[in-house]
Amino acid sequence: MFGSGDKIKLDKELMARVQRCAEIAGYASAEEFVRHVLEREIAKFEEGGSSEDEIRKRMQGLGYIS
Repeated sequence: MFGSGDKIKLDKELMARVQRCAEIAGYASAEEFVRHVLEREIAKFEEGGSSEDEIRKRMQGLGYIS
C-alpha cells in the first residue's frame, strides 16, 4: 500500500472505508488519503511538545494507548 516498502495491514472493511472516503474527498488514491490523515494527526501531537513523555500523555488522553 505504501511506496517506500513499509507496509501497514488494514482489514478489508477498514480498507473499503478508506477507499470510499478517499474517493469522496477527491484524493488520487487511498494511499494519498491515508498519508494526509496521518500527517495531520502527527502534527497535532507535535504541536503540544516534542518530548516523548508529552506525546505519550497526549496519546493516552485521547485513548490511543493505555
